[in-house]
Amino acid sequence: MAVLTTPRSNVELASKGRPVKETAFRLALLASLAIALIFLVALLAYVFIEGSPRLDSRLWSNMPSIRDPEIAGAQSAITGTLWVISLTALFTIPTGIAAAIYLEEYANTSKWYNRVIELNIQNLAAIPSIVYGILGLGIIARTFGLGFSVITASLTLGLLVLPIVIIAAREAIRSVPPSIREGSLALGATQWQTISRQVLPASIPGIATGSILALSRAIGEAAPLLMLGAVSFIRFNPDGVFASYTVLPIQIFNWIAQSREGFHILASAAIVILLAILLLMNSVAIWLRNRYQRRW
Repeated sequence: MAVLTTPRSNVELASKGRPVKETAFRLALLASLAIALIFLVALLAYVFIEGSPRLDSRLWSNMPSIRDPEIAGAQSAITGTLWVISLTALFTIPTGIAAAIYLEEYANTSKWYNRVIELNIQNLAAIPSIVYGILGLGIIARTFGLGFSVITASLTLGLLVLPIVIIAAREAIRSVPPSIREGSLALGATQWQTISRQVLPASIPGIATGSILALSRAIGEAAPLLMLGAVSFIRFNPDGVFASYTVLPIQIFNWIAQSREGFHILASAAIVILLAILLLMNSVAIWLRNRYQRRW
């Protein structure tokens, strides 16, 4: 005789097997997180231990040397990195915020060209960085005649991270409750007054966090800058936007390629400096997020 099951009994049977599956899934997630953290800690520990003999003032006060690793430093690479990332931020952040404001507040999604813009922004965020290097070489360096200079590297890296800034700014603007806009408009404010005085101040935490994280990606890029003539050995600091330059990733790449152990130690010490700059940028992002964050 067949045994009839009620809906209640089916639910009870399913609930009995659910805790086992949930526990197994949670353990799998924790194991994945633990493996990632173990490798990260091991990598950081190796870099710190390897580079500790050269973590002194010589590293940021001396210029590079191709002969003696004991007196070689990374002053020109550190200065070039600050130049490039500052100009990248100057170009990317205002452009990305303006694009996000247009797409979220003004663009008509029923128009085909706005849909094409949104589709291309999503696609550009996934393009490999070397493609942007080729683009910068062919258009910015040669067609526009800017050459292998700081401004060329900054514009190229700006194009690389611009989609990330736009996406982050759009998400931050979208998170502002519609009631804020409606209340401002109801009180007689124009659309631009509503955006500039209500929406943008409330979006600062998300915009700042996304922008700094995007710049953190740009500061570690080496592939596009190899296409743009970033010189691996420069004994002077850039004195303008059209000057030759080098950056920390290129300098690290050059030292690692050397055969002598002293240059490998220098490379590890330079990695620590690069990580310190990244940590400082991320700390600023966290501070801005906590300083201006609002709960609705």
